[in-house]
Amino acid sequence: MTTLERDRDTASAGLRPGGGDSSGSKRQLKLPLAPSLERRRLQAYLLLLILDGLVVAGSLLTTSLIYIGRAYEPQTLQQINLYLPLYWGAALIGHAYSTQALTSLRFSQARALFAIVIALSLTLFVAFFSKSSEQLSRASTAAGMAMIAIGLVWVRAVVQPFIRAHCGPTAQNVLVIDDGGQPVRVPHAWHVDTREHRLTPDRSDPHMLDRLGMFMTNMDRVIVSCPPDRRKDWAMVFKGSNISGEIVEPEVEEMGVLGARRGDGFGSLVVSVGPLGLRSRAIKRAMDLAIAGSATFVLAPLLLTVALMIWLEDRGPVFFLQQRQGRNNRLFWIFKFRSMRPEKLDAAGARSASRDDDRITRIGRFIRRTSIDELPQLLNVLRGDMSIVGPRPHAIGSLAGKKRFWEVDPRYLLRHSLKPGLTGLAQVRGLRGATDSEEDLTSRLQADLEYLDGWTAIRDVRIIFATFAVLVHDRAF
Repeated sequence: MTTLERDRDTASAGLRPGGGDSSGSKRQLKLPLAPSLERRRLQAYLLLLILDGLVVAGSLLTTSLIYIGRAYEPQTLQQINLYLPLYWGAALIGHAYSTQALTSLRFSQARALFAIVIALSLTLFVAFFSKSSEQLSRASTAAGMAMIAIGLVWVRAVVQPFIRAHCGPTAQNVLVIDDGGQPVRVPHAWHVDTREHRLTPDRSDPHMLDRLGMFMTNMDRVIVSCPPDRRKDWAMVFKGSNISGEIVEPEVEEMGVLGARRGDGFGSLVVSVGPLGLRSRAIKRAMDLAIAGSATFVLAPLLLTVALMIWLEDRGPVFFLQQRQGRNNRLFWIFKFRSMRPEKLDAAGARSASRDDDRITRIGRFIRRTSIDELPQLLNVLRGDMSIVGPRPHAIGSLAGKKRFWEVDPRYLLRHSLKPGLTGLAQVRGLRGATDSEEDLTSRLQADLEYLDGWTAIRDVRIIFATFAVLVHDRAF
C-alpha cells in the first residue's frame, strides 16, 4: 500500500468521506483510499437471498404444521420447491438484491413483497393450467403468504443495520476529484483536490496515470469537476481505467438533461422525452375515469346540496369558470364552486385570496377551507382536461410577489408536460394557498418537477391517499 505526505492539513478534510476537520500539521494519505466494497455487497446479497429462502420455507412449513399437524408434507415440500425459484427469480428481476436494496429499507421491503406477489401469481397460474388448483387450500395458502410477507419485512428490518455497518451508508465508494471546476460535494464520498496532490490527467505520463489509478482503485464511482479544456483528457483517463467515471457539466443541471445520444456523426443531449408512453397514458387515464366517475356518483348528494346552498345565499351562479393553463400549454376552462360574491369575481386570478378577504361568501369560506370548492373539477377529469393527480393548474394572471409565475423560474413551463391535477405532490406537502412571495412558488414548483421525474401509478395512489389528510388546511382562505 502506497503512502503519500500531504502538503497541507486543509486537504485532510477533503479526503475524509463527506468531509470533516482534522488536526496536525501533516498527515499520511494511504492509497487505495478505501477497501473494495464489491465483495461485501455480494456477501450482503447472499445473506438476503438465504434469509429470504429461510423465511419462505419456514413460513410454509409452519403453516403446514398448524393446518395439517405435520410440517413435512409432500404437498408442502412441492410448494417450497415451486415458490423458492419463482420468488428468487422475481426478486432478482425486481432489484430486491441491489445496491438500493442495501441502503433503503423501504425499497428493500417493497421489492421483497413484490417478488412474493409475483411468485404467488405464477404459482396460481401454473396450478390452474395443470388442473391442480383444487389441491391448494385457500386458507393455508393465504396464511402462508401472510406469514411470508410479515417475515420478509421483519427479517430485512433486522438485518439492515448489519448490512449498513458492513457496507457503509451508501454501499459504494465514491471519489470526487476537484480539478478547478464547479464545486461539488457528495455525502459519504472521498473528496480530493488535484492542486493539493499535484494530480493532472496527463495521458503522456505513465507515472501520473499510475498515481491516478491508485486514487481510483476500489472506487465504484468517480466524479471529476474540471474546466472545459480538460474534460477530454479526463474522459480518456476514465475510459482506460476500468472505472465508472463522470464529468461535471453545469449546464446539465440548468437544462435538465435526461441523457445523451450519439449517432449520424454527432452527439446530442436529451432534454425532453415527450409525454408518457402509450401504456402509461392508458393506465393513468383509466385510473382517472374510474376514480372521477365513482367519486361523482358517490358525492352527487353533497354536490347538489352545496350547489343549492350557494344559489340560496345570493341567487348567483353556482359555478366559477376560469381559464387555466394545462398540458402542452393549452388553455382550458376549470370548474369550481363559486366561493366569492358575483360582482367581485377575479377571472384572471391576479389577486390571491387572503385570510380576511371581503370577496368570499359565508358558504364560500367553508367550502374553500374544506376543499369542497374543488370538487367540480371531477368534471374536468372526466372531460380529459385534467387528471386526478398532477401539477395544480394556475390562473394565467397569477403572481408570485410582483412577478408572473413564468418570470420567477424559467422551469415553470416544464410542469405543463402532463395534465394538471386535482391534487399533487406539492399539495400533500402543504405547499398550497396564496403565493405572496417568489419562494412560495419556487417550493411548490420543485415538488411539481419532482413528480414529473418518472411517473408511476403507485405514486399516484399514494398521493391520492395522502390528500385526505390535507383536505382541511390553514392555507385555504
